[in-house]
Amino acid sequence: MNIVLSTQNLHKSYAGQAVVDGVSITLSKGECYGLLGPNGAGKTTTLRLMLGLIEPDGGNLSLLGHAVPRHAREARLRVGVVPQVDNLDPDFTVAENLLVYGRYFGMQDREIETRLPALLEFANLAHKRDVRIPALSGGMKRRLTLARALVNDPDIIFLDEPTTGLDPQARHLIWQRLRELTAQGKTLLLTTHFMDEAERLCHRLAILDHGRMVAEDSPRELIAQHIEPQVVEVFGERVAAWAQEHAAQYSKRFEVSGETTFCYVGDAQPLLAHLQQHGELRYLHRPANLEDVFLKLTGREMRE
Repeated sequence: MNIVLSTQNLHKSYAGQAVVDGVSITLSKGECYGLLGPNGAGKTTTLRLMLGLIEPDGGNLSLLGHAVPRHAREARLRVGVVPQVDNLDPDFTVAENLLVYGRYFGMQDREIETRLPALLEFANLAHKRDVRIPALSGGMKRRLTLARALVNDPDIIFLDEPTTGLDPQARHLIWQRLRELTAQGKTLLLTTHFMDEAERLCHRLAILDHGRMVAEDSPRELIAQHIEPQVVEVFGERVAAWAQEHAAQYSKRFEVSGETTFCYVGDAQPLLAHLQQHGELRYLHRPANLEDVFLKLTGREMRE
């Protein structure tokens, strides 16, 4: 395998609090790898460690064959970054933002200009080449930020919540572009709170909680390993009383959250037949998904 990124037993603490606690990850060329976790799980700190922006308290890290953070500057010449918040220069046009960013990598203007048509086409922004940033929609800004991360033709691209705040059409276009990048052999490392995004894009992913990796595998394997194959969500004002009396008869595991009881089952038919006799309750029957795994491993409580 062509290893692009490797971390071994990575640690980082602030004020005595472990933020990254023994994280070990290996990424191969052409792989899309996801980091999932609640707020405060250590995802962004892990990314900053990988990029050499902060020093670890312990562990080893290699990025594109360079020891990080010691040789992070050399490694970052072949890295693209899509930050959580778009930081485009509002005083420049679309093309000027790409041109100026390319200069940070020591690229000559002629070289950047040669790459501009393909980058603008990739972002579906060729018709906005000379438009200033404030005139762009949120989706256009996000696509431009992605195109900007490709100016230096990177081998690996870090994406921190790349589709947050976008409408469904814009999200699907970004997903299409990211799949094109992996098809070209680019390696992607992304964080996201959208479980469907992780299921669609990631070959493998890790779930972090309190700085530790609690699970790692492909989305399909994580679902098979950690959750029952079918879920029945039961709704209604009396669902808590119903769950207390009946849920354990039909499901080995169930959770009550607000006005919903989640029943995790291997065979849903007995439970569905029972619910059909209780017209006061509504229900939804579906296959288990990555969100079910995420909530089982990290809990349903809110994180600030």
